[in-house]
Amino acid sequence: MAKGHVLVLPMPCQGHVIPFMELSHRLADEGFEVTFVNTEVDHALVVAALPPGGAAELRQRRIHLAAIPDGLAGDEDRKDLNKLIDAYSRHMPGHLERLIGEIEAGAGGGRPKVRWLVGDVNMGWSFAVARRLGIRVVSFWAASTACLAIMLKIPKLIEDGVLNEKGWPERQETLQLAPGMPPLHTSLLSWNNSGAAEGQHIIFDLVCRNNKFNDDLAEMTVCNSFHEAEPAVFKLFPDLLPIGPLVADRELRRPVGHFLPEDAGCLDWLDAQPDGSVVYVAFGSLAIFDARQFQELAVGLELTGRPFLWVVRPDFTPGLSTAWLDAFRRRVAGRGVIVEWCSQQRVLAHAAVACFVSHCGWNSTLEGVRNGVPFLCWPYFCDQFLDRSYITAVWRTGLAVAAGEEDGVVTRDEVRSKVEQVVGDGEIRERARLLRDTARACVSEGGSSHKNFRKFIDLLSE
Repeated sequence: MAKGHVLVLPMPCQGHVIPFMELSHRLADEGFEVTFVNTEVDHALVVAALPPGGAAELRQRRIHLAAIPDGLAGDEDRKDLNKLIDAYSRHMPGHLERLIGEIEAGAGGGRPKVRWLVGDVNMGWSFAVARRLGIRVVSFWAASTACLAIMLKIPKLIEDGVLNEKGWPERQETLQLAPGMPPLHTSLLSWNNSGAAEGQHIIFDLVCRNNKFNDDLAEMTVCNSFHEAEPAVFKLFPDLLPIGPLVADRELRRPVGHFLPEDAGCLDWLDAQPDGSVVYVAFGSLAIFDARQFQELAVGLELTGRPFLWVVRPDFTPGLSTAWLDAFRRRVAGRGVIVEWCSQQRVLAHAAVACFVSHCGWNSTLEGVRNGVPFLCWPYFCDQFLDRSYITAVWRTGLAVAAGEEDGVVTRDEVRSKVEQVVGDGEIRERARLLRDTARACVSEGGSSHKNFRKFIDLLSE
């Protein structure tokens, strides 16, 4: 008999689904039954991308995949966060309540009733649905805790005249909530660079509502971070409990909810490369490059003369010339490998990887940190600029690319030069190694994240 039944609800984005699935595996290890709720579109992607036997493994582990509509039509752009957030905030509460009713109606068939919701802080509306139905709530924050801290400080930032009532900066300045926290320019606040400016109010309003939902309805907030990575934040907000860096299993083989099938062949290619030689390049699930920027990056990687592994999603560069890409592939054949998606965690754990050219999403950041990999930072939007600040200014485990002031393009020479600087800097490598050792100690028996995870499990076991 399961310890209890937990409903898990991530924000419908790849960067949230993965850590929530990792957490679900950890809950299953502790004896809980889990119902993992995706939107219908994301659910279909996850199921289609599962490796052979993946669906059976999830069922065997008592992780049930469920789906509800997000409120958008089938052909609408779900990479437009303003549109996605507006739709799911209005439509998903009723669908979630219906799903819980269906689970409750079938509870006599051997599955216990849902006792807890572990919900994304970005899905705060779900906390109200759960509490109304007698279900207790723990919130989970999947990005850097510094990002959440800035959101929680919005009333103070408005009071101090840094922001206006609509969330736009009143002053162009570098913001730092406390010593030791990552500095961030006010023009790069996450709710102001996540989509079209005319829809900014949708995300800012959501953040403000979620702060209230979280304060009023969640009994605990856990974070995919570790104390020593963000000590200043946890001093400022001691009630936020870091339980990371999360992994589904030590072997990194359990399915974690990827939206695209993983290309396993690149791991065999990595096996044939010398240790510390490969430049790994990946920009997550949402970044888009125009054709010129794609070509500059490609030629820059070629100019390094180093082996590289580059993840290029099918939708990464709309309008790129197929002939140009085919010619590039021929020129770098054997030395450069391009895949549509891969098991990033297993790639970053590979001894052949020398550095990570990254958009600095928090999952990617933690995965690089956990494996002691130096970074070349190339943020795209949202909280990624804050993560870049951690890497370059606080931990000092990497450098950042600089775009041209006139056209905003990162040139091939900039790519080549910065890759060489990162790979050749022994002090960066040593700091990355030390942070890796600290991260691993935190999740080991007696570490700070391990102790916090036990508190979390004890609460769910009540």
